[in-house]
Amino acid sequence: MAEAASGDGAGVVIVTGGGRGIGAAVARLAGARGYAVAVDYVQNETGALGVVRDIQRAGGRATALRGDVSREEDVLRLFEAAGRELGPLVALVNNAGVTGGFSRFEELSIDAVRHVLSVNVLGAMLCAREAIRRMSIRRGGPGGSIVNVSSRAAQLGGAGEWVHYAATKGAIESFTIGLAREVAGDGIRVNAVSPGLIETDLHASAGAPDRTARLAPSIPMGRPGTPEEVAEGVLWLISPAASYITGTILAISGGR
Repeated sequence: MAEAASGDGAGVVIVTGGGRGIGAAVARLAGARGYAVAVDYVQNETGALGVVRDIQRAGGRATALRGDVSREEDVLRLFEAAGRELGPLVALVNNAGVTGGFSRFEELSIDAVRHVLSVNVLGAMLCAREAIRRMSIRRGGPGGSIVNVSSRAAQLGGAGEWVHYAATKGAIESFTIGLAREVAGDGIRVNAVSPGLIETDLHASAGAPDRTARLAPSIPMGRPGTPEEVAEGVLWLISPAASYITGTILAISGGR
């Protein structure tokens, strides 16, 4: 199977939602491993440009590209610009996502539910479709890898906090398994990482800045994880070291 190689000249990785948190850590590590990185963002231009500068200062290649993954026209522009500015795509990291905030399910508005579904599920599907069109060896592409960022919420359910968010991540895991089987013959591997409680600003932006400290005792390893620990799992999955792995959901959760 055609496979993205690590090291210089490895090809292009698109990281959606790459301006902060897990996405930023993935983008920086991908740059350090020799990939050219397209850092997608919607509003956080400052963060995305900061990630690009970090990669460039370390001798890598990167560009920041604005695109709302829930909008097909934005996704098309994102992939076209990444190819034009950086070269052939070899990996997609579907990291962009929103929580919709903390709420009991019966108190959610339909607009809030629609937004979470549009970004977390439709966005990942649109990006995966465009990645397949460019990477499939049947279409003349180099093969490659897709890594979807799920969440342990898919298994835990998010009761009392974000059942709506958890449901979108359950959809992502089903999508990962089915798509992996569908495109294995196209030279494309599809996997997911399932982070647990990770120390990012996601919790504060959702309205609970103390959430990681409050829940840390419930984690068998006794602490939240870091974005860099999740990034290591993502980069392993897109590397040749994981060449026989597809349709896998990799929990990165400290045992939670």
